[in-house]
Amino acid sequence: MNERVRVGIVDSGYRDTQMAMVEDSAAFILHEDALWMDEPSEDLINHGSRILDIIHYHAPESLFYVAQVFSQKNTTTAAQVAAAIDWLVNQQVRVINLSLGLRDDRPVLKEAVENALNAGVVMCASAPARGDPVYPSAYEGVLRMTGDARCDLEELSWLNTQYADFGGHVLGFDQKQQAAGASLGCAHMTGHVARLLHIMTDPNRDAIYQALQQQAKYIGPERRFS
Repeated sequence: MNERVRVGIVDSGYRDTQMAMVEDSAAFILHEDALWMDEPSEDLINHGSRILDIIHYHAPESLFYVAQVFSQKNTTTAAQVAAAIDWLVNQQVRVINLSLGLRDDRPVLKEAVENALNAGVVMCASAPARGDPVYPSAYEGVLRMTGDARCDLEELSWLNTQYADFGGHVLGFDQKQQAAGASLGCAHMTGHVARLLHIMTDPNRDAIYQALQQQAKYIGPERRFS
C-alpha cells in the first residue's frame, strides 16, 4: 500500500474543529516591513477551512500541512506565498493547493514555484476561466485549475484553454456561493490529484495530467448561450 500523501494548503488557515486533520501548520505574516513565521490563528473568513474540507473529502487518507498567508481578508503578498511554498516543500508535501491568484509576477514567487516543481511537487493553483492571467497559476509547470458549473461533486473537465487546464465542482459542502468558482474548483481538483498520488506508482506531473485527462467527463470549455 502506498504511503499517505502529504498535501500542502496555502490559504487562510483552518477552524479549531479541524485541528485533528492537520499534521502541522504555520503562519507567514508581514510586520514592520519584515516577513515572519508565526503560529497560525483560527480561520476567520472560512476560506481555507472550506478548501481543507473539500480536499479531505476526495483524499481522506492524506496528511495535511497548512500555511496561513492571510487571515481577516483575502489579500496577501508574493513574499508570504513564496515563504509558505518553501516551508511546505521542507515538509515534503507531494502536492500544494493555492486557491489564490496574484496579479503581478514577482521573482521571489517564481523562484519558490520553480524550486517546488524541481523537488517533484505537483502545484495546483486557481486560474480565472477567462481574462488576464494570475500568479502562480500562470507559471510554466503549474496545473491551472478553475471551476466548471457542468461538474458534479465527483466530476472534472479537461478545459485545455489558454486560461485553464482543468475544471472541477464549483461549490463547497455548505453549498454557499461565497468564494465559489475558481477557488473551490481548484480545491476539488487538488483532491483528485491527491487521490491519484495515493494510488499511482511513481507518479509525476505529466502522469497526473494524463490521468486527469482520462477521467474528464467534459472536454473543452463551457459553452454559454443567451
